[in-house]
Amino acid sequence: MRPNEDTKVIRTSCRGCHGVCQVLVHMLGDRVIKVTGDPESPTSKGYLCPKGKAAPEILYHPDRLLYPLKRVGGRGEGRWERISWDDALDEITKKLQKIRSEDGPEFFALAQGTGRPYTEFTIRFANAFGTPNFVNPGHLCFLPRVIAADITMGRLPICDIYGFGGVMPRCILLWGCNLTSSGSADGMCGGMLDKALKRAQDVIVIDPRRIKPAENCTQWLQISPGTDGALALAMIHTIISEGLYDHQFVNDYTAGFDKLKDHVQAYSPEWAEPHTGLTAEAIRKTARTYAAAKPACIQWGNGLDMSLCGFQTARAILMLMAITGNIDIPGGEAFWVYPKDIKNKSVLANHDQAGGQFLSPDQKAKDIAGGMFPFAPATHPPTFWNSVVSGDPYRVKAMWLIGTNPLMTGTQPEIMYDALANHLEFVVVSDMFMTPTAKLADIVLPASYWLEQEDVVSFHKLWCVIARQKVAQLGETRDDRDVIFDLAHRLGLDEAFPFADRRQYNEWILEDTGLSFDEFREKGILIGDMTYNKHITEGFHTPSGKVELYSSVAEHLGVEPLPVYRQPPYQAIDNEDIRKEYPLILIGGNKNRYFFHSELRQIESLRERNPDPLVEIHPQTAAGLGIKEGDWVLVESPYGAARLRAKLFDGIARDTVNAQHAWWFPEAPEHNFRWKESNVNFLFPDNGFDPDTGSEPIKCYFCRVVREER
Repeated sequence: MRPNEDTKVIRTSCRGCHGVCQVLVHMLGDRVIKVTGDPESPTSKGYLCPKGKAAPEILYHPDRLLYPLKRVGGRGEGRWERISWDDALDEITKKLQKIRSEDGPEFFALAQGTGRPYTEFTIRFANAFGTPNFVNPGHLCFLPRVIAADITMGRLPICDIYGFGGVMPRCILLWGCNLTSSGSADGMCGGMLDKALKRAQDVIVIDPRRIKPAENCTQWLQISPGTDGALALAMIHTIISEGLYDHQFVNDYTAGFDKLKDHVQAYSPEWAEPHTGLTAEAIRKTARTYAAAKPACIQWGNGLDMSLCGFQTARAILMLMAITGNIDIPGGEAFWVYPKDIKNKSVLANHDQAGGQFLSPDQKAKDIAGGMFPFAPATHPPTFWNSVVSGDPYRVKAMWLIGTNPLMTGTQPEIMYDALANHLEFVVVSDMFMTPTAKLADIVLPASYWLEQEDVVSFHKLWCVIARQKVAQLGETRDDRDVIFDLAHRLGLDEAFPFADRRQYNEWILEDTGLSFDEFREKGILIGDMTYNKHITEGFHTPSGKVELYSSVAEHLGVEPLPVYRQPPYQAIDNEDIRKEYPLILIGGNKNRYFFHSELRQIESLRERNPDPLVEIHPQTAAGLGIKEGDWVLVESPYGAARLRAKLFDGIARDTVNAQHAWWFPEAPEHNFRWKESNVNFLFPDNGFDPDTGSEPIKCYFCRVVREER
């Protein structure tokens, strides 16, 4: 690079995964040449995962979708014509207006993928249009914990790894969470968590795998997959029976302690031992260490959500936080304070601030699941896809999928394929790349990348908002939120979307601060004035005003008001023939630092770090099956199979295997991206769900592994 060339550095925020890290974008003229972590960022302190570093490669990838496309061949043939944005939106508007007037708004469904900036508008659009059929993966990712926290203590507690009160956690339980490897999630930065772990006096890792923090921790509990609820109940038993709980907090700020005390008498560490695969001694040691160390916090993760007992497990873990008195204290489980004068656009609160009337599904036509799961955060995806194929209770006619590739990320994908290819009359997909799901669309809309967006970034009701600046524009890509605004106005949904465009919306978010969006971009971040022990003056936002160990909300809805335990499928199955045929425990849904769910397999610098779909298997188990490192194997269940490459790993139990999820092969479009070949989601059933949220046992099913013969 010559010294006189036009170079500059722009401070913005990454959205390669969950949008926590502030970054520096290095520009040469109008071209992005490098992205680095911002060392002055309070949110990430210079941390940046490989996905963020690969941002220029992603932005300029030759396979990016740059223009709207309309299908001209049969579904899935891959024959398209380029059309204008006006033509695309006119056709979508015409189709949706016809369905709304002739059939009813419920015959349209909107689906989204993981939480991204569009989340603040997708459910708003569905509600304003009048459809209850809003489909997302929240039933098995994060939202079971959010809902459990809401009915237990009125808000979501967060592990206080930033130390705003001048105190860091003495003890951290890392439970079903591999955040230090995956990057960021739920508003938490993996790099900041790693620093907090190094400073903690005690680190306890609860995970079936020896993840990196387990290598130097105080205690690693190699729990049997899907049995976390049994461990949590046994820990509560120990803390209460040995009098280790915080008596003052329990007496002053909880409701239902006596009922909980009676309830957990049956859940001793000895009871939990055969369920969890842990010794009663190890369980007691963990409970005592956690209860004795104050402040302590539990950094939980997605590993807890994907089971038949995720919601109840989350409730039990919340009770551990409460009875030890770690709620909203410095270094404990904080309730973040949102920045002053910023309007909260979070999906978790204040839906009506924009002036619209947003009706809940029970005020409109019933969604496809019909209230089957009382704490389901949206229309239950497996039930929805089955309904499109069967027509029971009715068949949705049109669907818009934003930032989601369900053929690769949802269970029983052959049912979804049938629905998309043969039953839905009109399908729109918004994405950055052509995917197996997008290939079945009638219209494909090119989505912008985070370097092409501007935003007031608010993530999961946390302690700050940060600025995102638009630094590039490729082709005719558009921010999904701009498309939602445009389509909403064409459909007459102005009450829910009263702003001319998203820039005006961003200005509205900031108006009480006295800052314009341009001024906010220069400032970069606004931080809340953190306070602790807010319950002393405010109480808790529950019906009783206290932490509800015995939940009045759950009782009202006919759900167990005290946490219960349900065995994972591999323990509950009573068919000995199936046990013998499928003797291994399957952990699915495994993610890593190089990909984000089904995204980025076409990015060379990331793919070379993880070129093939992997399944971890213990060396002794592999030897018994005649499998060597790098062999291609078939992982099979009664429902399907996936072709993966064996990775020998002694940090997993001999009866357990761990399979990477969402694998497809963008380099093979002539074979429809080989989307079926290594898709682990074929192994899971579409029956047997968590009765509270509809979650699925993706991390605790059963399988066998055989060496592929060629």
